[in-house]
Amino acid sequence: MKKWIAGLVQAAVLTTVSLNATADQEIVRLATTTSTYNSGLLDSLLPVFEKENDLTVQVIAVGTGKALRMGQNGDVDLVMTHAPKAEQKFVDAGYGVKPAPLMYNDFVLVGPKADPAKLKQAAGVAAAFKALADNNSVFISRGDDSGTHKKELNLWSGADLKPTFGNYREVGQGMGKVLQMTNELQGYTMTDRGTWLAYESKLDLEIVFEGDKLLFNPYQVILVNPERHNGLNVGGAAKLQQWLVSDEGQKAIDGFRKNGKVLFHASAH
Repeated sequence: MKKWIAGLVQAAVLTTVSLNATADQEIVRLATTTSTYNSGLLDSLLPVFEKENDLTVQVIAVGTGKALRMGQNGDVDLVMTHAPKAEQKFVDAGYGVKPAPLMYNDFVLVGPKADPAKLKQAAGVAAAFKALADNNSVFISRGDDSGTHKKELNLWSGADLKPTFGNYREVGQGMGKVLQMTNELQGYTMTDRGTWLAYESKLDLEIVFEGDKLLFNPYQVILVNPERHNGLNVGGAAKLQQWLVSDEGQKAIDGFRKNGKVLFHASAH
């Protein structure tokens, strides 16, 4: 009798482990940027993928720096980010594999409609940043090690400037919150176009500078290296990456609109 009961208990344990393993393999953990989340892009794309593949994508929307650290620690199965130098380091260090170009959008500078720093007259993004510093304009920086923050710091450096003027404020917040703070203070900030379009109607701000090629913003999707960590959903992550760069996924990216405007341009092909 004892052996029979022990056998039942063991079978129950094995069944539970098996069910848990199956459940885990049905979830794909994606660390991505707040821009892809705030814009509504993922809410448009992922339900189609999930239905076609019988998988659930768990989205963790954070700054690029944190997303890559989550990949490095094996906390997610793949990452979707927009900081080329940091992504290259992530791959070179062996934390990520099979990086694939996915899409691009661009950054814009937004500020008060009166534009006291006269950024609308700037000849280029370097001149725009110099005007902000020279005028001691209120500038709200994400300050969160995100792809946007990294890009902003690169632009200051490229203009031979350091953002040390009195009204430069690093707030450690995501893009949506930064736009709201910028609006409240009637200052300036740099944002990806997608998040701007998602928040534009709620804000008393406008685009005051755009179009410089230095504001180009490419995204990649990178698998976390399965040789570094056990328990990754390798198959599910590969399916998601392949779908995103497929003709179907790329067409869905190009077809996404916010207020009738294109936010992202597919770039996998």
